[in-house]
Amino acid sequence: MTPQKEDYLKVIFELGGADNLITNKMIGTALSVSAASVTEMSAKLLKDEYILHIPYQGVRLSDKGLIYANKIIRKHRLWEVFLEKHLGFGWEEVHELAEMLEHVSPDILINRLEEFLGYPSVDPHGSVIPDRDGKQKKVSTKTLDELTVGNNFTIMEVVDDTEFLTYLTDKKIQLQNIFTLIEKESADGYYLFSDEVGRVYQISNQDSHKVRIHRDQ
Repeated sequence: MTPQKEDYLKVIFELGGADNLITNKMIGTALSVSAASVTEMSAKLLKDEYILHIPYQGVRLSDKGLIYANKIIRKHRLWEVFLEKHLGFGWEEVHELAEMLEHVSPDILINRLEEFLGYPSVDPHGSVIPDRDGKQKKVSTKTLDELTVGNNFTIMEVVDDTEFLTYLTDKKIQLQNIFTLIEKESADGYYLFSDEVGRVYQISNQDSHKVRIHRDQ
């Protein structure tokens, strides 16, 4: 399969195409390609039975397509772990490099890489790494808007967005740290929360969807 086809399958998955119908416009926007290009590629993926198509509604991944998409994501996330843990790249730097490596890595290499890394379950951003069979364990998480003031929470996963990750790094906001929500959707448009020693942090309402959390008791 070509790298371009792999990118299409991965984007359809990331847009929710495992369960929902994804429009050509959504795919085109995500990949910054024309509507004609999306239509052409969708026809190829449909012919190869990687996607299912509902006229005038959109496409979603077939069972075959879902397995393949997860295998691409597996390669990407394992490379991200390697780049951060063993080559010293920041979590805001690993995405572009992993994008290139995922397309040139055979399964035998990825399986050896997984073994070398000690079988990690998540990547540097907290996203679950699919298994060798192309299956991904679902993890139940919440968003900040589901909390009430005073709730404790742990950040479990963040969106792989370079600018946002750089902001989190600058503010020393890390995964697995315990925080307390102290103000929800403030007048300035922020969620305010504090760590265990009282330092206060903020995330804008606009960026709040980029964080998945676990509510602590």
